[in-house]
Amino acid sequence: MAVDLFVVPTVTCRMLVVLVILVHERRRIVHVAVTEHPTADWTAQQLCNAFPDHEAPTYLLHDRDAVFAGVAATIAGLNIHAAVRTAPRSPWQNAYEGVIGSIRRECLDHVIVTNQAGLQRVLKDYVTYYMCSRTHLALEKDSPISRLVAPPTAGRGRDPIQWTVSLS
Repeated sequence: MAVDLFVVPTVTCRMLVVLVILVHERRRIVHVAVTEHPTADWTAQQLCNAFPDHEAPTYLLHDRDAVFAGVAATIAGLNIHAAVRTAPRSPWQNAYEGVIGSIRRECLDHVIVTNQAGLQRVLKDYVTYYMCSRTHLALEKDSPISRLVAPPTAGRGRDPIQWTVSLS
């Protein structure tokens, strides 16, 4: 799994920080949280909330943000065997660049964020879309939560091969 933070400006020029936890194998978003002041205590609490009942991953990838330096005890307490940090100035080492880019391009570029509650609501709706409906090329055009895809012949109506277009 990987964890990262990104900043979202509001209409009142305040900055909100979003924490996202992602499972790599299916690009599944596990947890999203929003705060105005990300502290080590808040980050540690979000990690505990994301991994209830000792479901913590073996490895947790994160960047060199100062917030993650203060959560080493929490990471050890969750039985995460290794917290792997990316190299300095190496965003390509973190799978988050794609997820955060998707959140920004497909969601946040199209809404005006007014406050923390509004951002949480928008992100909750986007995560539902991302997990259940949005296709990923790396998943062979499937979504993170796999779904059944019916063949074209299973639909009602004519066989697609027999369709003809009449222009007269």
